[in-house]
Amino acid sequence: MSRKLLAGLVTGLLVTGFALLGGGVANAHSAPIGSSPDNGAQIDASPGTVSITFNENLQPAYPSMTVTGPDKNLWSKGQPKVDGPTISIEVGELGPVGEYTIAYRVTSADGHPVSGKRTFTLTKPGNGTPGPKSDSTAKSGGSDDGGVPLWVFVVGAIVLFGGGLAFALFGGRGKKRP
Repeated sequence: MSRKLLAGLVTGLLVTGFALLGGGVANAHSAPIGSSPDNGAQIDASPGTVSITFNENLQPAYPSMTVTGPDKNLWSKGQPKVDGPTISIEVGELGPVGEYTIAYRVTSADGHPVSGKRTFTLTKPGNGTPGPKSDSTAKSGGSDDGGVPLWVFVVGAIVLFGGGLAFALFGGRGKKRP
């Protein structure tokens, strides 16, 4: 009987291992597919509005988006707006020449927060008035999406499989049959 148990356990672990390796990691979170201005673009005047478009609709709850200039001041105005797969925010006339950073944090369709940064470079100085100093580097732009690590699912699957295998092999053994 112990050979059958050992063979079943080894077979089950091999099947589980191959399934995990063959399936790859699921990436169900939203991902940016474009922005306006384009990431890394060089522009000579304010775009008026900056936006980032994702591969799926976003949840409208708790969006965050800021535009910070090379002077570390905020250049975005008002609150960000989510419209389907796009988040946008108004910017006024820009100021100093240099790299501007768009920091964002949105909620993907599956409920997980997604954050990151995009940049563009202003090539001609503008006459805009900056907002306050930015603290967006502390609030937005990290790569931690707050999701559950994959290993939790792997351990759970192994425990469930092992419990099911043990029940299948030993579940009815202690009872007398008529």
